[in-house]
Amino acid sequence: KRGPRGPLDGQPVLVIPGFLSSDQTTFSLRRELARQGFRVHGWKQGWNMGAKADTLERIGERIDALGHDRPIVIVGWSLGGVFGREYARYHPDQVKAVITLGSPFSGDPRQNNVWKLYEWVAKHPVDQPPVPRITEKPPIPHLAIWSRNDGLIAPRAARGLDHERDEESELDCHHMAFAISPNAAKDVVREVRRFLQQLG
Repeated sequence: KRGPRGPLDGQPVLVIPGFLSSDQTTFSLRRELARQGFRVHGWKQGWNMGAKADTLERIGERIDALGHDRPIVIVGWSLGGVFGREYARYHPDQVKAVITLGSPFSGDPRQNNVWKLYEWVAKHPVDQPPVPRITEKPPIPHLAIWSRNDGLIAPRAARGLDHERDEESELDCHHMAFAISPNAAKDVVREVRRFLQQLG
């Protein structure tokens, strides 16, 4: 049950799932990334139960264990994208780019429909997480993919402002579709490829 991997020489990608989801949830997205030539890795941390004091450390351990000799791309769905941005902020030498999918990295952290559930599960206020949530752009390229039909995350929070990311791209899908819909996965990977090609 290792899931889709892609070619050994493909650009390495770490996919981080959203709140209350796991690698199993992102299977369709990872499969499409692998089909299009990326070397794909799940986060291998089980269910994402919210930010913990050691979340970034565990992501770093996962990246180190992969053993790649070049920077990776982090694709983070929802809360996973927030984690990816913050990891890249502190370890820009390890990360080629971050792509967030419906991730609430900008504005008021209560600009979503699950913040009360998040506080109950994660055991901390949504605006006082143990993992910093800094709206300023991390020092690596960041593409924010968002949808005005997200349904859970406010479009403004996932799109961000010009100084908070390098580029934004709008897709027409629901929040869950970013991870589980084969059709949305094709659109996501198309945008990932386009963004990375611009970087050279």
